[in-house]
Amino acid sequence: MAELSRREMLISGGALGALGALGMASPAQALTPWTWAPKGSVAGSGAGTDPRWVWDEEADPLVASLIDRGAVPEVNRLLWDWTRNDQPLPAGLPADLRDFMEEARRPPSWADHGMLEEAAEFNKARGLYLNLLNGVGGGMLSTAIPKEARSVYYSKGGADMEDRVAKTSILGFAVGSLDAYRPGGSCMVEAVKTRLVHAAVRHLLQKSPHWSGDIPISQEDMLVTWHTLPTFAMRKMREWKVPITAAESAAYLHVWQVTAHMLGIKDEYIPATWDAANAQSDQILPRNMGPTPEGVILTDILLDQLAEQTSPGSVSRPLCNALGRYLAGDQVADWDGIRREPLWDPLVASAWPKLVKAREGLIPLPLVPEVAWVIDEAARKYIMFFLTKGRETKIEIPTTNRPG
Repeated sequence: MAELSRREMLISGGALGALGALGMASPAQALTPWTWAPKGSVAGSGAGTDPRWVWDEEADPLVASLIDRGAVPEVNRLLWDWTRNDQPLPAGLPADLRDFMEEARRPPSWADHGMLEEAAEFNKARGLYLNLLNGVGGGMLSTAIPKEARSVYYSKGGADMEDRVAKTSILGFAVGSLDAYRPGGSCMVEAVKTRLVHAAVRHLLQKSPHWSGDIPISQEDMLVTWHTLPTFAMRKMREWKVPITAAESAAYLHVWQVTAHMLGIKDEYIPATWDAANAQSDQILPRNMGPTPEGVILTDILLDQLAEQTSPGSVSRPLCNALGRYLAGDQVADWDGIRREPLWDPLVASAWPKLVKAREGLIPLPLVPEVAWVIDEAARKYIMFFLTKGRETKIEIPTTNRPG
């Protein structure tokens, strides 16, 4: 109860007062012109329209119509057991939704299944880093993106962050699974469901008394989130001197390129190479990041969840604070309100590179990637069980915003 009261105080007073003015002056408000050229995309060309003003012209009117005509509860019921890439769509879906989903579930023509298989093999040995960077690191970055933090907080998922994180993890784990884009995998399914959720949030949040400004989850907003995942992860692994071959690097980028397309990001915005990805990231992350009261509260909740997942006790949360700061960097950590830990901060910064070096020394040994994958998969299942309290959880289209 005391923890809840502390968070309520943050959103109602303390953080609003302390961060409100700072948020208004944050880099997220200092917008720079869009200059990234579409010739650097997987499409190789495009109109060059600023992605801040582009959304999802196919999914948005469709989902708005489903909500307005009260069809979403039945759609969610029908889609509950639609879980495999090769599974036919369930009977009974509205015709307009079925037509959209049949097209949306197809991978792009440029998808290379050989590279997707290579990406799956890469995940076997690098799953520990990728889960840590995409989960903890990406989570800390996402709460320092004002539009994303506010979208999460004031949408339905913001009222139950364990459920919200679980549903986000469903897609993340699907991308990183060994059968992500194989017939028996689920990445195409979860990506299409997430695309529908995004369209619903765009429609609903504009009706929230807490939302003002642009329509949420623009193409740029999705690109910003995308860069907090594969681009951030690859940069950090390079920084940690993780040995990655050119083929592995290209494959890891490719699985995320395909996933971006499946989520509704236009091909003219999806970077074709890591150089193009880094250039795009360097342009749009600074103009979209900064502090918000909502981001501080969400960070606090996420770090509490991480601490509970590991080892409950007085040491666990300070260690998670230090890990979050190490992964995201001091500026983002300060925006997120992560406390500095005089004991743990230098220990984590010193120990982690040594742990990476020791682990990489074992990777070439026989069966090590397979064993690593088993351990990482067990950790993923434990995280999902913790977040869902053992309940079956699926990605569903919301029909309301956060209550209250």
